[in-house]
Amino acid sequence: MLKTSLPRNLVTLDSSNKPIQKPISQPISQFISKKTTFTLLTITMLSLGLTACLPNEKQDAKVVINKNPYPSTYQALPSESTLLTNATILTGTGERINNGDILLVNGKVTQVGNNLSVEQATVIDMKGKWITPGIIDVHSHLGVYPNPEVESHSDGNEMTSPNTSEVWAEHSVWPQDPAFQAARAGGITSLQILPGSANLFGGRGVTLRNVPSETMQGMKFSGAPYGLKMACGENPKRVYGSRKVLPSTRMGNVAGYRSAWLAATEYKRDWDKYDSDYSAGKNPDAPKRDLALDTLMGVLDGEILIHNHCYKAEEMAVMIDLGNEFNYHSGTFHHAIEGYKVADLLAANGNCAAMWPDWWGFKMEAYDMVEENVAIVDAVKNSCAVVHSDSATTIQRLNQEAAKVMYRANENGFALKEEDAIKWITANAAKSLGINDEVGSLEAGKNADVVVWNMNPFSVYAQAEQVFIDGAKVYDRFDDKYQAKSDFLLGQQLDNHVSKVVTQLEKKSATNPATHPAIKPANKK
Repeated sequence: MLKTSLPRNLVTLDSSNKPIQKPISQPISQFISKKTTFTLLTITMLSLGLTACLPNEKQDAKVVINKNPYPSTYQALPSESTLLTNATILTGTGERINNGDILLVNGKVTQVGNNLSVEQATVIDMKGKWITPGIIDVHSHLGVYPNPEVESHSDGNEMTSPNTSEVWAEHSVWPQDPAFQAARAGGITSLQILPGSANLFGGRGVTLRNVPSETMQGMKFSGAPYGLKMACGENPKRVYGSRKVLPSTRMGNVAGYRSAWLAATEYKRDWDKYDSDYSAGKNPDAPKRDLALDTLMGVLDGEILIHNHCYKAEEMAVMIDLGNEFNYHSGTFHHAIEGYKVADLLAANGNCAAMWPDWWGFKMEAYDMVEENVAIVDAVKNSCAVVHSDSATTIQRLNQEAAKVMYRANENGFALKEEDAIKWITANAAKSLGINDEVGSLEAGKNADVVVWNMNPFSVYAQAEQVFIDGAKVYDRFDDKYQAKSDFLLGQQLDNHVSKVVTQLEKKSATNPATHPAIKPANKK
């Protein structure tokens, strides 16, 4: 410390070298301050110099979350250059081309128009046929609620907690589900498999290519973003209210969402800080992993899309505000029975609405329905109306589900055409799933997902005759080679064949036991 007994006068010398005392005109603190500042500056510079000579702190290996631990192994089937000519083509962009041609090369659409002429391509005359993009179903439970419908196969709803964001539907998908082939025969080329709607957060959905495969990974749409299934309304409050746990009301639903997003926000902040500190050369401890919060953080980062089971207008409005509160987009509303009431709001916020044409009245929140619902939502500028199935049977005729909307709306003053309605099950569906850069329309450069129909696909008599995925034929109504059977069905057919043979032999043995002495007649000892 500095001494307190300091001189009060400044001593100087006169011309004869005699000491002269002068009073100090400035406070002594200024002299002390200057001296102290100089000393501290010197120490600081020395310290910095020494620090620069020291090695940096050694960093542990950085902890990085693997965002795709179950990667797609899908590979397009072999294909050849094909020119389909003289068809009525609905491109999925709002355009209809009469007597049109489409060229498929290396799994891509390369040209669409009239009077195309190319070399080294198989030319198929499609006169009288209609061609559309591959049909996309944004809401399916194939593989997680497969056929045969038995309890041991019921793997779509993890009804053990209101928030099961940690579960992934892909881990329940059974690729042998015969419904995949039935959907392919209906023109379905891509589909999103979702968990059920019992929980506030039901888990991740996965988008699949509808191709025969022994594994889920062999069907997985490479690069397609994951979806997060959420549910509002009656289902969560009924399931958990009956157990006397939150939620038992709609306000309990919203409280549950907000609590989860608060936790996810803090989790994201912790990981962002960890990444920032590590990049700055520090050696921070990584946050503790949480699988549920990983999924929610993926939504906050814009990498996972929301797919929200939501029927009522006022609840969709609340869910939009919820997204704004926690800075994520509220995504696609599924079922949206009252979408027509908030069509302007949905369009303004960029929400898609995936709807049924005529399912209603099966519970209170499904009561206030109009059959023009899809058309009303579609009529607003910048809208995104989608027709979905949520059914293993209607997925087989999603084209006719869209047709019902078109015809009913036109009976009530709309003027919709086939080139408008096809977007509900192609381009808009692709937008909802975040795959519209690759599929959903017949444009040069996009994947060659194509359906050839025997007639106008919006006719009740329409049938898909040929289906192409990435330019490869995966279904042909008239060629058994392109009518894949799941291993499960093959097993059933073999069992049936063996049973018939055994029955025939038993009958022969009963008539003439000497003919087949080793086979005993049925029910006889």
